Amino acid sequence: MQIVPTSLPNVLVIKPIVWSDARGFFLESWNESAFEHAGVGVHFRQDNHSKSARGVLRGIHYQLDPPQGKLIRCIRGTVFDVAVDLRRSEPTFGRWIGVELSEFNHQMLWIPPGFGHGFLALSDQADVIYKASELFDAKSDRVVRWNDPQLAIGWPLTGAPVLSVKDAEAPLLGDAELFD
Repeated sequence: MQIVPTSLPNVLVIKPIVWSDARGFFLESWNESAFEHAGVGVHFRQDNHSKSARGVLRGIHYQLDPPQGKLIRCIRGTVFDVAVDLRRSEPTFGRWIGVELSEFNHQMLWIPPGFGHGFLALSDQADVIYKASELFDAKSDRVVRWNDPQLAIGWPLTGAPVLSVKDAEAPLLGDAELFD
């Protein structure tokens, strides 16, 4: 498993070793020791799975208390996955990174607590699974608008995205309840 730092602190791209042959493939999708070796000590409490059609955009989602870390993986199709630093006291506040995750490249993205997460489905179908470090808490669930001009996320859109009401009506970064 190769763990690659990104331009955002503690946001990591995970590149598993894939063993392929005529039967298919095998990969290790989680290894606690490898994460600890990379300086990330995390215990996951919940697994989630979402299915999206082409053009569906989900995010930018986060949970305030307790904040969640997420290990994101696309197991069918392709997504453009985004992490946004939502910690006001950090020099990287408001910065984002985007990574293509797919069933073909097998890459994963570790998004630590204090960051928002979103993705755009680039394929006809996209199945995304992720491990969360904390249980979902609806009272603490928050969202920042996906197209906030202050964030200026470079979504690879070919038209208008398909959004939930929650995402379409999300507050801008300046009006959102964020991390200190």
